[in-house]
Amino acid sequence: MPVARLWLAVLCGYLALGATLQELPIYVSDRFHQPAFTVGIVVGLAFAGTAVARPFAGRAADAGRSRPIVMAGGVLTTVAGVGHLLAPDVGTLLLARLVMGVGEAALFSGCLPWVLTGVDASRRARIAGWFGLSMWGGLSAGPLLAAAAASAGGTAAVWSAVVALPIVSTLLVASTRRPSGPKAPLSIRGRRDLIPAGVGGPGAMLGLAAYGYGTLTALLVLFLATPGVGGREAGLAVFSVSFLLTRAVGSPLIDRYGGLAAARCVLLVEAGGLVLLANAASETVALLAVAVTGVGLGLIYPATTKLTLHRAGALTPGAAVGAMTSFWDLGILAAGPVGGLIAGHAGFRPAFAVGAGAAALAFALTVTGTRSRSSREASSAREDASRA
Repeated sequence: MPVARLWLAVLCGYLALGATLQELPIYVSDRFHQPAFTVGIVVGLAFAGTAVARPFAGRAADAGRSRPIVMAGGVLTTVAGVGHLLAPDVGTLLLARLVMGVGEAALFSGCLPWVLTGVDASRRARIAGWFGLSMWGGLSAGPLLAAAAASAGGTAAVWSAVVALPIVSTLLVASTRRPSGPKAPLSIRGRRDLIPAGVGGPGAMLGLAAYGYGTLTALLVLFLATPGVGGREAGLAVFSVSFLLTRAVGSPLIDRYGGLAAARCVLLVEAGGLVLLANAASETVALLAVAVTGVGLGLIYPATTKLTLHRAGALTPGAAVGAMTSFWDLGILAAGPVGGLIAGHAGFRPAFAVGAGAAALAFALTVTGTRSRSSREASSAREDASRA
């Protein structure tokens, strides 16, 4: 299984998306003379595209069509990058954002079932967690890449990278051997074909956790720039390092202890980090809070993936995980405008407190499930650990 090549393909695609997150606010403001509200819509619309497209991409991958779906994702992302660069008006730019979101969804949600093919159930969460670093790593490093490209060659260099990176993704996938196994008929006869049973609970947990993430990424730099706090330059870097290290090191723990137990733990950590951030009165405390939040968010995706695969069964991993990941996109999509409204009317601290409340609500969902479901998963986790 050419996991490394597929990992790089997804990374390149998400580096392009991450680069647009850095460049778009100034680009939209300077080129189209739009207010901050429009900037927020333009930036966030890509996540609406990913949320809608992920279940379809996952369903097609489950039917044995991973390779064409992932290649289509690379092509769409390239076309969208060109659209960003050449857009004559905001309407065209909005369309390009939607196309980019669809392309990114096809890249990751089409690749994941391909990577999980033949992987024993006892190792699926750690493989999904590590492979997910291709997506999260791209989103985290993309803004840094954009800043470096802008420093070296200006705006043209940034958009050249945005166009070139998904071309690399497409070439990597095109040179990868086709996944083994027969193709199944590709039909969507109802909602369950796109959102398999068992997705709702883990998806809601992930979406609520994502609301806290979206609030932090949207408001952190502005909050740290307020008098008496500090750390504006280091905040997002501290979060990214904490998030990525936790994901890389902690993913095997999900298979050992089970998705439900892990989700309970990391959601409490995320909520605690956001509460600490809402009450931070110094740079040291604020950066510590950011690091703690990164630890909690770093493992929520593999934890909910473990839950989803366990509850949905092994026949539709792509559709199940794709639908669950759509909740992450929706959580981020909601956090920007809602968090901004709260911050505008009540301040940054209440906005972070609401994010902590969302994580606490996600934790509450982990304890309202039936005892029998928890017992079944705990038993499955023990069996998986004994086989590992």
